[in-house]
Amino acid sequence: MHSSNLRLEEPIRMASILEPSKLTFFPAMTKIVGTLGPKSRSVEIISGCLKAGMSVARFDFSWGDTKFHQETLDNLKIAVKSVKKLCAVMLDTVGPELHVVNKSEHPISLEADTMVVLTPDQDKEASSNLLPIYFHGLSKAVKKGDNIFIGQYLFSGNETTSVWLEVDEVKGEDVVCMIKNSATLSGQLYTLHVSQIHIDLPTLTDKDKAVISTWGVQNTIDILALSYTRHAEDIRHARDYLSELGGLDQTQIFAKIENTEGIKHFDEILQEADGVIISRGTLGIDLPSEKVFLFQKAAIYKCNVAGKPAVVTRVVDSMTDNLRPTRAEATDVANAVLDGCDAILLGAETLRGFYPVESISTVGRICSEAEKVFNQDLYYKKTSKHIGEQISHLESIASSAVRAAIMVKASVIICFTSSGRAARLIAKYRPTMPVLSVVIPRLKTNQLRWTFTGAFELE
Repeated sequence: MHSSNLRLEEPIRMASILEPSKLTFFPAMTKIVGTLGPKSRSVEIISGCLKAGMSVARFDFSWGDTKFHQETLDNLKIAVKSVKKLCAVMLDTVGPELHVVNKSEHPISLEADTMVVLTPDQDKEASSNLLPIYFHGLSKAVKKGDNIFIGQYLFSGNETTSVWLEVDEVKGEDVVCMIKNSATLSGQLYTLHVSQIHIDLPTLTDKDKAVISTWGVQNTIDILALSYTRHAEDIRHARDYLSELGGLDQTQIFAKIENTEGIKHFDEILQEADGVIISRGTLGIDLPSEKVFLFQKAAIYKCNVAGKPAVVTRVVDSMTDNLRPTRAEATDVANAVLDGCDAILLGAETLRGFYPVESISTVGRICSEAEKVFNQDLYYKKTSKHIGEQISHLESIASSAVRAAIMVKASVIICFTSSGRAARLIAKYRPTMPVLSVVIPRLKTNQLRWTFTGAFELE
């Protein structure tokens, strides 16, 4: 993205649309988060993902054990050294996510307009009319008419792999539901989501703490994605826990907004979190379809003003099985960038999709094209307007540096930093050129040994 590029509000020459995209030295400035899994855990594939533009590797602990994820992370480290490109590590927690258990792993066919019972009795075997769940409080949380959604990989929107249930009655601890659409559930574990209902489980569960205190500490994770963040207290609790562990006090916490509870307390959550992940998979179920884009735009705007990263998910789902995205998906990615999002998170596309490298490459090219017509001048004025007169000296320098760089048509902004704060403030004003951060390590001692800091800021 260079200052000579035209803005979206200016007339676009139709001929320029037909011209091939020009390769640039720097990739798209919108970051791409890739979820590593069965289809993307070899050194070769991870290397391809890094070359294609992945700058954050996400490890989703909703499935897989620490041994599996450690092997994948070890391969990531080898790929990073081979490709010579830095990549941050994101640990995504499970949180109060509900699961349906299918011990037999045989496909379960559910027919529309028939009944199915959800039971907390995990000794029973899953069938077309009975589904065991990992939660004893569901019968107390729901009532007749409530909507429940079940799918193997959250809720793809594909009517054959996700099922929509409506609560018909509650019998003791069992919940009897009417099946709204026919579907076949495959695999061992399915996610269950109750629309707009509070689930009385902690945001940071004991299982999450066990993973963080072992795998997270061992690998000094850069980002903790806190699933189902519902209150600002969730962030404070997670941060206190990280501080207690030692070694993770610099780990950034990104709040995943996945339901209406998180939306209601969004402003307070944003104040405490280091970034926000707009988790559209579950949001698209908790909210009416026509309301999802409104929250996305409002959330991105608030993140921009606060100078905190906004991450958008579920953008090119069709690339899980196809080499190209749909036209609507491609447009969706571009509009997210034009709205001001900082990163795109790919889930199933890279986790279990057939084209992980191509998915990252395609999203990167779309982001790059959108950045060329991003109206930086309007964005700068909008951001400056909300700062007001109470601006710190450092932010004043950062905003002035961005303005000066644009006026002189600079190719890059070089920022020397020890904490990373100066670089983040410069990025807040969306310069039209890349920001190159030179991290100055700090030497510390505890009287027993000397240590250098700077690894977190570098990634």
